[in-house]
Amino acid sequence: MGRRHLAREVAMQVLFEMEHREEGDVEAAVRYHFEDQPGTEDQVRFALGLVRGALEHQEEIDREIVASATNWSLAQMAGVERAVLRLALFELLFSPEVPVKAAINESIELAKTFGGDEAGRFINGVLGRVASHLSRSA
Repeated sequence: MGRRHLAREVAMQVLFEMEHREEGDVEAAVRYHFEDQPGTEDQVRFALGLVRGALEHQEEIDREIVASATNWSLAQMAGVERAVLRLALFELLFSPEVPVKAAINESIELAKTFGGDEAGRFINGVLGRVASHLSRSA
C-alpha cells in the first residue's frame, strides 16, 4: 500500500465518521485509525490535512458534488460515496500539487474497497465530470 493511500484511507474513514457526529476531535480520530494500521508521522499529518481541508471547504465541495452527480442528491448517496467524493474534491479543487489522475484513481480504489464496484463506477463518473472542468493537467 502506498504511503499516501493509507493516509487517504484513514481520511475517508474519519470523514465518514464525522458526518455522524455533532463535533469531534479530528486529530484524535485520525490518530485512532492509525493505531490499527501504524503509519508515519508524515502520513498522519497528510491525513489530518485532508480531513481538515475537506471539512473546512465542505459547503463548496458539496455544491460541486451535487452539480456533477447528475440526478443524485447528497442524501441519496451512500455515506461512503459522500466521504470519498468529499476527499477527492478537496484534493481536486484545493490541492493543485496532487495530479488529477492520482486523486481520481485513489478515490475509485477507496470506493471499491469500502463501497463495492458500483460505488467505484459512480465515483469515476462524478469525478470525471469535475475533472473535465479543471484547467490543470491529469
